[in-house]
Amino acid sequence: MNKVIVIAGPTASGKTGLGIEVAKAVGGEIISADSMQVYKNMPIATACPTEEEKNQVPHYLVEFLDNDESFSVAKWCELAKEKINDILSRGKVPIIVGGTGLFIDSLIDNISFAEVEVDEKLRQELMNRDVCDLYDELVKVDRQASENIHKNNKKRVVRALELYYLGSGKTQQNEASRKEKSPYDFLYFVLEYKNRQILYDRINDRVDKMLEAGLLDEAKAMYGKYQATSAQAIGHKELSKYLSGEAELETCIEKLKQESRHYAKRQITWFKRRQDAVHIIFDDDRNAAVKTVIDKCEDFLNG
Repeated sequence: MNKVIVIAGPTASGKTGLGIEVAKAVGGEIISADSMQVYKNMPIATACPTEEEKNQVPHYLVEFLDNDESFSVAKWCELAKEKINDILSRGKVPIIVGGTGLFIDSLIDNISFAEVEVDEKLRQELMNRDVCDLYDELVKVDRQASENIHKNNKKRVVRALELYYLGSGKTQQNEASRKEKSPYDFLYFVLEYKNRQILYDRINDRVDKMLEAGLLDEAKAMYGKYQATSAQAIGHKELSKYLSGEAELETCIEKLKQESRHYAKRQITWFKRRQDAVHIIFDDDRNAAVKTVIDKCEDFLNG
């Protein structure tokens, strides 16, 4: 069986560092499962692996897409499978690392992405409505789908509602009917924090470090240029209010920290559903947790 390791968890939980340590231990290469890291020109906002980290371990599906392009879970799964097969063919271990639960679940469950036919009239009606109103509607009709979509990402909110109204009901139920047997055997880890405040402190600290690293300049260089999904990246979106003169910088920074914490909460809710995952507590003895993960990976690969 073709064996694949998955490391998932909320933002700022330590996935990237753990992924690199595991890759070094088992001869692995990393495939990013992050819907924003695919875009070029915003490595700070999307917390892309640094050049030093990429030199330690090969990373794929990061910073390859132009900012005016849209991207889908179906396309990510297609590219991820290509990379998995390439890595396996060279005798290496594919390691999926990221926080976009929809990407990861769709790969593990081997979802078949037969397209629901587009109803242009319905799409236009939805696009003409306020995004907050649309998101509230999505929460009511399909709360599970709403948990992995940002409330300001109008394109994805509209698509989820299209799937609901044009499909046979909830998008998650539609997915269940499209699952196929996977050609891969997965060992799936989810990082968790018993003390939520520790994770929130890590998020706040990460935002401060991003700002020190030049996040504002990065946002300024991108400001007003793109309307695609990339413009919804947490960090650029909040700072755009400062760049447009609508809000003070400190207010935008606090909003950025708040939105990052809210995103983490949605990720935590999403990953809790996976009963097939090994949930690793990461806020006590980190070294012991890393050793546990590596030991389980070695047993999995040698079994």
